[in-house]
Amino acid sequence: MIPVPKIDRLAGIECYCTSFEGIRGSIKQESDGFRVSELGDESLVGKNISASYDEQHRYPLYILEKKDIDSNHALFEIERECRIRLRVMGIKDAKATTRQYAGMKRVMKNPPAELKSRHTRLTLQGFTKRPLGKESLAGNEFEITVYDAKASDLSDFIPEIDKIGNFYGLQRFGSERLVTHLVGREIVRRDFRRAVELLLSYTTEYDTSMSKEIRARSADSKNYSQVLRALPRGMDIERQVLSALIAGKDAISALRAVPITIRRLFVQAYQAYIFNRCLSASILDGEDLLQPQTYDLCFEMEGPVTFGRIIKFDPAAKTKMVPAVRMAGYTFQPGRGRFEGITKEILEQEGVAAKDFYIKEMQELSQQGGFRQAPLWCINFAYRKDPLVVVSFRLPKGSYATTLLRELVKPRDPVRAGF
Repeated sequence: MIPVPKIDRLAGIECYCTSFEGIRGSIKQESDGFRVSELGDESLVGKNISASYDEQHRYPLYILEKKDIDSNHALFEIERECRIRLRVMGIKDAKATTRQYAGMKRVMKNPPAELKSRHTRLTLQGFTKRPLGKESLAGNEFEITVYDAKASDLSDFIPEIDKIGNFYGLQRFGSERLVTHLVGREIVRRDFRRAVELLLSYTTEYDTSMSKEIRARSADSKNYSQVLRALPRGMDIERQVLSALIAGKDAISALRAVPITIRRLFVQAYQAYIFNRCLSASILDGEDLLQPQTYDLCFEMEGPVTFGRIIKFDPAAKTKMVPAVRMAGYTFQPGRGRFEGITKEILEQEGVAAKDFYIKEMQELSQQGGFRQAPLWCINFAYRKDPLVVVSFRLPKGSYATTLLRELVKPRDPVRAGF
């Protein structure tokens, strides 16, 4: 049995789902080797979008192409350099070449047809009836190169794809630093000071020596001013938090110095950690994630990668149903389903209750809960050797390509392998 890397376990991923031995190698050596394109739903096609402004279609819609920058920082860059504010449906990683939708939040009759910033290019597609929202994202299409693979025959892997659990990837937790969910845990526990301390000073074996030195000095508030002057450009979140603390702000105000789009990720990452632990326990217990069982709550499929309403499993139903996991949140109530009891036990182990996810002190970070599909719903998987191994596939929104790739590659060291 192939051992699960330590960093996966820290993210709550405690098992592999397939018996495939893995082709080894690495990903993301080049941004062009990891391509992502968003798939919009029907609201972004046909009569719902117009090439020109009219009384019904008033909100500009762009295609945002970016490279070597994540979506949140791309939006900050566009606002700074192009003087327009946009919203996107999904957050895309920095180590990739991506193509996604971006929409203006306000009505504009004559928006620029094309815009460029240091890392991005925007091309006007037309106008929509309402501002772009996450509900319009159906999924993502991937084309990914695996470098230095030890094998290129994936015929034994393909039949096992359906066994893969829908784990949140390491990116959700901060990749090599893996601190986002730890900050979220302390926020849920109302230890805001500890949340700030972790954000500033937590280190892992993957941190550079300079980063470790800066974070060690950040553990003492007497060093804040010196640390702020020494921060490299990439530590923008730390800069915002330190600036607030130096100005005499309390821990909650310091956390609020972080932009809301990033701030929300803290508690969401903690939810993801609990989900990963629940899914791991289910798989290790031998549960079939693809086949619904009595008392399961399920998604009703509405399209190839589109999940509809939540319904109770009905063996007589004619529609396709996919098992769903109820997420931790302030509305979480364990029922008789096979996943809910596991989540309840994990919450008890964590020393938190469902109601704790309603955060009165920082209501903007409260998380209701919701549902997430248990299996990784992958379609259109294909591969070629060109001469490197290149795989392509589609996933629903919210699912991680790296979750499939870790089963394909079986990396001994996920961070150094590009995960």
